[in-house]
Amino acid sequence: MSGEIRADLLDAVYREARKAFPYECCGWLTSDAIRPCVNAQGDEHPTAPERGAETAYVIAGTDLLELARTLDGPDPPRIIYHSHPNGRAYFSKTDREVATSPWGDGPAYPVAHLVVGIDASRVVEAALYAWSDEQRGWVEVARLAGADV
Repeated sequence: MSGEIRADLLDAVYREARKAFPYECCGWLTSDAIRPCVNAQGDEHPTAPERGAETAYVIAGTDLLELARTLDGPDPPRIIYHSHPNGRAYFSKTDREVATSPWGDGPAYPVAHLVVGIDASRVVEAALYAWSDEQRGWVEVARLAGADV
C-alpha cells in the first residue's frame, strides 16, 4: 500500500473529522469516494462501556455490514479512517487489536487504516498504517500533513 491518498479525498476525511469534533469520526475510503459512518461508541459497544465517542470509535452495525458487502464490489473499501480529537495521529493498542483478525494472523479486513489527529483549531497530522506480513503487525507507511480545517 502506497502512502498516497487523493487530495480531495483526504480533504473530505479532514472535514468529517472537523464535523465530528470533539468526538471521533469513522468511515472508509474507496478509490473514488469517502463513506462516512456512524460512530456507535457509547451506544452499541459492549466491550468498553467506560469509553465515550471522544476517545473511541465503533463503526455502527449497518455500516459495517455495508463495508463487508462492498469488499468484493467494483470500488471496494481500501482504507478505514478514524480521528483522534487529541491532535495526535497514532495507531493505538486498541486500534491495532480491532483492526487485526481475531486469530491474530492478519488484518480483520483487507484495508489500510488512516488516523487523523485533530484538535480544536486544526487537523494537526494524519498517519496511514498497513499490515506487514514480515512484521506480523501494523506499520506506519505514511505521515501526512495536517490542514487548517
